[in-house]
Amino acid sequence: MAGVGVLALLAHLLPGPRTIDDAFITFRYSRNLVEGHGFVYNPGVRTLGTTTPLYTLLMAALGWITGSEAYPWFAVVVNALAAALTAWLLARLVHRLTGHLLPAAVVGVLWAISPMSVTFAVGGMETSVAILWLVAATCAYVVGRERWMAFFAALGVLTRIDSLIWVGLLFAQQLWLTWRQRERPARDRWPWRGWLIFGAVLAPWFLFSLAYFGAVLPRSLDAKRLAYVVDDTQAIVRLLQHYATPFFEYDALGVPGIVIGIVLYPMLAAAGTLYAGRRCPRLLPFLLFPWVYLAVFSLSNPLIFRWYLAPPLPAYFSAIGLGVWALAQALADAVHRPRLPVISTATAGVIFALLSLNAWVLHPDHGPNRPAPAMAWHEIELNYRRMAETLQDEFGVTEQSLVAAGDIGAVGYYSRARILDTVGLITPEVSAYYPLDRSLLIEDANYAIPPAIIMDYRPDYLVVMESFVRNGLARDPAFADLYQQVRFIPTDFYGTGMILYQRRDLARANLTEQTANQAAGTVN
Repeated sequence: MAGVGVLALLAHLLPGPRTIDDAFITFRYSRNLVEGHGFVYNPGVRTLGTTTPLYTLLMAALGWITGSEAYPWFAVVVNALAAALTAWLLARLVHRLTGHLLPAAVVGVLWAISPMSVTFAVGGMETSVAILWLVAATCAYVVGRERWMAFFAALGVLTRIDSLIWVGLLFAQQLWLTWRQRERPARDRWPWRGWLIFGAVLAPWFLFSLAYFGAVLPRSLDAKRLAYVVDDTQAIVRLLQHYATPFFEYDALGVPGIVIGIVLYPMLAAAGTLYAGRRCPRLLPFLLFPWVYLAVFSLSNPLIFRWYLAPPLPAYFSAIGLGVWALAQALADAVHRPRLPVISTATAGVIFALLSLNAWVLHPDHGPNRPAPAMAWHEIELNYRRMAETLQDEFGVTEQSLVAAGDIGAVGYYSRARILDTVGLITPEVSAYYPLDRSLLIEDANYAIPPAIIMDYRPDYLVVMESFVRNGLARDPAFADLYQQVRFIPTDFYGTGMILYQRRDLARANLTEQTANQAAGTVN
């Protein structure tokens, strides 16, 4: 099983950093901590705009220890180690349940090479670490180390607040099993020691957050709910499609892959969950987590970002693998073929692995020329970095300059400018401009910039995708009077390209200054 961990480590290091925009938000918080600005995105403004305080502090610690700003690489290494531990623990869980190495190896390998796992690890997101706490807490709970379970559960909540879903499942079953022990005194039928550990680990951060930010929940939760426009069934449709194609069947088989998967995989997962429930009831919270996760997100119906799809997969992979093993065992007993479980599990494992590998590319068309999942797409972040460097190198943007953007990660990290976030993740005051007028949206879009934000705040620069302004700012004569387009990067996503606007009076002031400098040079 150690080989599973090694495979996961190599698979998650191989592509190199392909950082997602939201990860740069965390990195900027971390860098500001190291540089003495405090736990802030814009220096002097205390807003909790990151959803992952523990990961932010971990990145800051690595930056402080090394004296480096290589945060994308810090994230890749930390996430690769987390993914390796996760794959190893998953294999141990399955081996403990089945007593066989083959199904354990299959589940571990599938997570090791999963495009969903690798993409967000190299994307710099906290997803790999959050998933590690889920699997570590489950392992601790299964073997009766409930205080360790509580500790890992608290780390999970500090890494991502939606970890409360799986934490709630673990704690609910723990309370149920403990309370049923009628022979024990009533005071011992509450798992209060573990709960105290859970609370003690969480309390310092929540007390600090309340005192420092005036809140304990990330600002981004409300901001995303207000700013993005989604259909009523968007979340459940997206999640069901995801659960139908856990190994990227759509890439290999197209729509038939979804049709087959929507029946096959829930059936296998149900069989695996029943098998586990009879042999190890403590594993049920873990195996039921994907379905509770689906229900919670379907009811709340947020815009489903890609990294929201990863957390249920380790449990889903485990349930599917156990389902294959359990059904093959039942069939083997019926037809007296004792090797059928081994043959069936190995065959299924090879098919699932090939489907997953089919979703990798040997030579991506952007970023490092190394094998990577096709979904590890980060061309937009590379373009945002180009715009940020243009702001610094050609327009002399400083930390006092105000730059507005709909996607603030790479622009804010590389430009170091003061950022006006038009979504409101780190500038809560812009929430007053939402909900969005749907007439501003282009077809099939979920976001556009309300023109009033720009007209009221009048930032020095605006970096934006063309689709965000096509039906709004781009048609506004007042905006055209105030701003001019100074850079354009053509794209085939989010409209026709990425645009950099400069305020016209700033452009005139810069021109006057350049003219004066040239005149002074001529006189000299």
